[in-house]
Amino acid sequence: MATLILNAVGAAVGGPIGAAIGAVIGQAIDRRIFAPKGREGPRLADLSLQSSTYGARLPKLFGRMRLAGTVIWATDLKEKRSRQSTGKGQPKATVYSYSASFAVALSSRKAQRIGRIWADGKLLRGEAGDFKSQTSFRFHSGDEDQAPDPHIAAVEGAGGTPAYRGLAYAVFENMELADFGNRIPSITFEVIADEAPVSIGSIAQAISPAEIDAVCPTQVDGFAASGDSVRGVLETLANAVTLFVDDDGQSLTLRETPISGAAIAADDLGASADGKSVASKSMSRLASAPAPSALAIRHYDPARDYQIGLQRVWRKRDGRADEVIELPASLSASAALLLAENRMAVAQTERSGADITLPWRYLDLRPGQLVALPGDARTFRLSAVSLQAMVVNAGLTLHHQPELAALVSGSGRSVSAPDLIHGATRLLLVDLPNLQTGVATAPQLFAAAAGVLPGWRRAQLLISVDDGASWNEVGETAAPAVLGKVANALPAGQPYIVDHAAQLIVDLGHSGMTLSATDSDGLISGRNLALVGQELIQFLNVDMLSATTARLFGLVRGRRGTEWAMPVHSANEDFVLIDAETLAALTVPVGASPIRVIASGLGDSVPIETVALNPNASLIPLSPVQLRVEPLGNGDTELRWTRRSRDGWRWLDGVDAPLAEETEGYTVTLTPDNGSARVVTAQTPGYVYSAAEKAADMAGGATNVQFAVTQRGTFGASRETTFTFVLS
Repeated sequence: MATLILNAVGAAVGGPIGAAIGAVIGQAIDRRIFAPKGREGPRLADLSLQSSTYGARLPKLFGRMRLAGTVIWATDLKEKRSRQSTGKGQPKATVYSYSASFAVALSSRKAQRIGRIWADGKLLRGEAGDFKSQTSFRFHSGDEDQAPDPHIAAVEGAGGTPAYRGLAYAVFENMELADFGNRIPSITFEVIADEAPVSIGSIAQAISPAEIDAVCPTQVDGFAASGDSVRGVLETLANAVTLFVDDDGQSLTLRETPISGAAIAADDLGASADGKSVASKSMSRLASAPAPSALAIRHYDPARDYQIGLQRVWRKRDGRADEVIELPASLSASAALLLAENRMAVAQTERSGADITLPWRYLDLRPGQLVALPGDARTFRLSAVSLQAMVVNAGLTLHHQPELAALVSGSGRSVSAPDLIHGATRLLLVDLPNLQTGVATAPQLFAAAAGVLPGWRRAQLLISVDDGASWNEVGETAAPAVLGKVANALPAGQPYIVDHAAQLIVDLGHSGMTLSATDSDGLISGRNLALVGQELIQFLNVDMLSATTARLFGLVRGRRGTEWAMPVHSANEDFVLIDAETLAALTVPVGASPIRVIASGLGDSVPIETVALNPNASLIPLSPVQLRVEPLGNGDTELRWTRRSRDGWRWLDGVDAPLAEETEGYTVTLTPDNGSARVVTAQTPGYVYSAAEKAADMAGGATNVQFAVTQRGTFGASRETTFTFVLS
């Protein structure tokens, strides 16, 4: 086994002549390759714990590995305060956000690049190099001529900033911490030191302080050479792969195959104390040691985001307790299974051996060398050699020749952090009527934002209420909204009823957006409300025609006084699902226009800007309804209508809707079909069209008169409602 083979050389030669030789060889190997016996190599869990301990050992990385590293520099948290709206009628809240800058050492050997990065177990940086949270990032590969990091130098001063040459490290600059509870998260890195898998031989040669040859072709995807000794590192590898040390006095060779064989002559097998062969030519057999009934290898599995995997093999016989080999290397499940199979075969085979005695001329035999015994077809390997009274005592172990047949194994289920590209931002400004109880005193303008890809999370917002002359930060967007485009032009309809004939085809922004059906109670409670163009609708039913195309039917039209927009639809209109959690309220002064808003997300190469003109849907009265004429007995005609209120969404039996304006007033525009319009005002919901006016209009050739009525409000007039009166 590994410890036997790697440690046998120093104690392999003894006796009067060989004692000094053995001591010299053992000291040379420990001095030239290994540290003193008892030092430790890397452990399987070492790489997952981030530290900032002064003087901590830094690993030498090979291949691809995931590790936490060591924090070597950090700033204090940087606090940022902003004032954000908390809703209509509520005072603004002071919101605190924090960022930090820090550097993490990863490898004391040069690395090529950084792959993915995890923060608190979630992806911070994806395979494509995109960050999921806001930060600036730099990687220093560990070149011997690398310059100091510019941000560290700016904070600490150029004279007090080391370049960390020969050290691969990463720097986060002003990393936003809102996603991590306003604290620096636990970060792990996928570090690529070598693009291709690396052999055990190349690892051994790179970490050894002296020149050695290493003929060890077994490859791993990655390895972190850490611990407090080279001996410990190599013994860790040798737990899974049998390694042999060959010292011929001139050079050292580390190999996976034994030293070239030596044949024992039949006449030399067995020797007496005086150096002469004994007649029996015999050898003594060692008792067979029990082999494990099961053997497992624990390793880092790249298919599981480098989480620990385990591959186990069994034998159908009773044996000693299960054996578990901790191999702190990254390799596939199939490769780990092959190693486990071979180690089990070694344990089964090498439990048998023999002790033989040979004449002194066999003193040049070395541990690890293959031996062929006369009359025995099996192959043995020398495990120990000593010289006593001119007799060479040799310990033999039955040798196993590994079979490198391909084995296939799965990695099992794993919980991997989804790697979703953030993507560019899509931003819409939504000017809504007041959806809550009460009277709005400012425009209800909201930012609805999402990404063109499912990985989008949020964007920073800037607003200008003076047509771009100045800009103010207003925090972040809300949760991703459900946005889309309408494929068909919605036909005109009737408000206040469920329209089962019309349907709406919506192309959603990406496959991560969803729409769901509701019931009558859901409609009454306000669910499934959407803005289509400028009309608010509700929908009962949803059919998903594809992953991104939905058919909506069971429509309720013209919600919250938007029936005026029913006849003006066209294809390719914007669709926004109205959900309080996905709308970011914007504070806008009354009368300000245009309103400009800029959104900047992680996936935006340039900021996204959009404009809202004269947002006032929550401020103006609702248009009057139920226009009608009633003849009076004196030849006059009375035009009457019903007033609605922007604070009158509740159904109040026997009680008029609240006025919600400072005073009640209306403007009536009369337009004969052959004459000029004339404007009159009224203080109540009615106007008397006198017999004299009617006669004058008819005398001028008019055949009808159109009445257009608007309600005057505190912040502006409602949209007009029209009625055509035929003169006769």
